[in-house]
Amino acid sequence: MDTVGDGLETALQKAFTRPVPKSAGARMRYLVKQLKGTRAVADLLGISQRTVERYVKDQIRRPRKELADRLEREVRSRWQPQVRAKARRQAATTDGIVIDTRARFGYTAAPGSTDDARLRHLTVALPPQYAARLFEARDRGATEQQLRDIAAEGLGEIYFRDSGRRAHGLLVEFTDVEHVEFDL
Repeated sequence: MDTVGDGLETALQKAFTRPVPKSAGARMRYLVKQLKGTRAVADLLGISQRTVERYVKDQIRRPRKELADRLEREVRSRWQPQVRAKARRQAATTDGIVIDTRARFGYTAAPGSTDDARLRHLTVALPPQYAARLFEARDRGATEQQLRDIAAEGLGEIYFRDSGRRAHGLLVEFTDVEHVEFDL
């Protein structure tokens, strides 16, 4: 199951203008430069300072799977911060964000309605205010459920209520998420 927080991070990474370093040595050198020393990188990755130095000098080329995953995650999270910030700012002010999801949508509507929850696949362009709210909530450390609630509110407003033109008072429930992906 995909998460909203991971989907937002992946969307920002699509804005990168240069590829992320591929080799372990290049990734380690990047982290050493960013964190200004091998001790900080060693502490971050949970390895010895000497091991970091050996990767920097290309004396070790293939990290074990667990270390390779941590190394990639840390480099990706720090790669091109200005490009990432620009893409985020543009999504939050002018462009908005596109959400592609397959999930169960249920409704709280007027009594007597037959709005049972059902699985739907939706691709909807959300306006900038929802992109801004999603990014701000993620940065504040919002839970996955809180991020889903913001996405559900945006989907309810744009797709189901058609920006206030129909289905007034309809509250959308966004559950059983099979897939969620964002694009800027």
